[in-house]
Amino acid sequence: MIVATVRFTTAKNLVPSDAKLEITQTKSIIGTQPKHRDTVRSLGLKRIGHTVTRDADAVTVGMLNSVKHLVKVEEAK
Repeated sequence: MIVATVRFTTAKNLVPSDAKLEITQTKSIIGTQPKHRDTVRSLGLKRIGHTVTRDADAVTVGMLNSVKHLVKVEEAK
């Protein structure tokens, strides 16, 4: 019997703040909705494992909440 663990790598609902966020693409955009592909690209992500740093403003947080199943979000140090 194989047991799979489910790990949520991002907050359920991010809120805007004045923090910096490190955003990493964790899953492929192949087969996703076109608007999700466009959102990942507009965040500046180019491939799986690519990381960018962005401000946690309202626009970025809104984009992240729509593609949270494709990215991992951590607060930048």
